[in-house]
Amino acid sequence: MKVLVACEYSGTVRDAFIKRGHDAVSCDILPTDSPGPHYQGDVRDILNDGWDLMIAHPPCTFMSNAGARWMYPTKGNIDQNRLDKALEAKEFFMTFLNADIPKICVENPNPLKIVMLPQHTQIIQPFEYGEPYSKKTLLWLKGLPKLIPTCIIPEHTTFCPSNTGGKKRGEKYSNGVAKNGHTRSKTFQGIAEAMASQWG
Repeated sequence: MKVLVACEYSGTVRDAFIKRGHDAVSCDILPTDSPGPHYQGDVRDILNDGWDLMIAHPPCTFMSNAGARWMYPTKGNIDQNRLDKALEAKEFFMTFLNADIPKICVENPNPLKIVMLPQHTQIIQPFEYGEPYSKKTLLWLKGLPKLIPTCIIPEHTTFCPSNTGGKKRGEKYSNGVAKNGHTRSKTFQGIAEAMASQWG
């Protein structure tokens, strides 16, 4: 099967499919972190190259609910510049979801309501796939069944920081495990292997 892993530079999902005998290619504007088939450039250049399956990880910075405090810097007011960037990100997201590819998975965190993304298909967590972390991830699926958990870890740690601004206000918060965007954006190995085994 010919597989495109869009907006991936780690090679994690790509390599999981390659190990199962598929013709998988990752694509990102950044070079790949691990040796393997990788197109460095705009994914739209190769989007119509006859893929059987695409797994896409479009940028979430401006659409994610985690950035709500920057979208609404003061109560009742929207940062127009940030909203414009969020709507641009949505357009890119929809390019993947509407692509002429038989099987599609688009992955993103919980989006801001103002962006109005279509309803997601499924919510997954790393601790459902043998990883000792929580990181709520939404999947939009077309032509694919829902991903089935492979190994549930009852004890898990928050992976991404949450409500760090609430620390000063005495609210519940978490510093998380991931300290930078590079680490936060990488797909967990357990999830990548589940995708390759169940969708490949």
